[in-house]
Amino acid sequence: MLLALNVNNTNTLIALYTLADGHATELRATWRISTRHAQTADEYGILIRNLLQTEGVKDGTISSIVIASVVPPIDWILRQFCERYFNQKPLFIEPGVKTGLPILTDNPSEAGADRIANCVGAYEKYGGPCIVVDFGTATNFDVISRRGEFLGGAIAPGLNISAEALFARAARLPRIEIRKPAKVIGTNTIDNLQIGLFYGHIGLVDSILERMIAELGEDTKCVATGGLAHIVAHESKYITQVNETLTLEGLRIIYERNRTAKARAHAT
Repeated sequence: MLLALNVNNTNTLIALYTLADGHATELRATWRISTRHAQTADEYGILIRNLLQTEGVKDGTISSIVIASVVPPIDWILRQFCERYFNQKPLFIEPGVKTGLPILTDNPSEAGADRIANCVGAYEKYGGPCIVVDFGTATNFDVISRRGEFLGGAIAPGLNISAEALFARAARLPRIEIRKPAKVIGTNTIDNLQIGLFYGHIGLVDSILERMIAELGEDTKCVATGGLAHIVAHESKYITQVNETLTLEGLRIIYERNRTAKARAHAT
């Protein structure tokens, strides 16, 4: 089986794929856990082992691991846990890995592993031009050309970051649940906060998308992913698809491309 990890600053999304003849064929299960910088390799190992046991999966059945991480300080911990608990050397999405995605930015090595996986998954499923809006710690806009190239994008503060900044700077404002408000003109403090945060973020997203679509063309597809996508994406004028496992699908495709490239190298 293939274990795929998308490690972000706030959460880590884990996926389990079944393998047939070395190919990842079916998404069997997904889990979302907190990303904790102080967590040890043993803690990761015990936690993920327990998650796998809920699916009746034994350690020895994990034959491959692929990881997209945007938290460099814990990458060595992730490597330790993979080698110690599954006896596997993980494939990290990093320079030198075969992704099939031409990166046309000023400094391709700066492109985050999650953004690369998003683009690979989106182009495979939706074609181009396409914009992936990833609602996570930050809200990322990843732009794929008609030919499947990563053109760049934009990064904005995420919904939770915006809320935390507001609560930290305004002592009298209460912490609230972020959700779609029942109305747009608030009559109390909680209503006012929910309206400002929710519709303010939608306004930010749609304003950026409108300008990007003007550059790319009217046939541009807009896809949402990330932990907060289900909260705001359906209110956008431009987002037509929500795919919460898009990054994981990109990781699966990258794993397949590297497995194939490795097999060809051994055959020659």
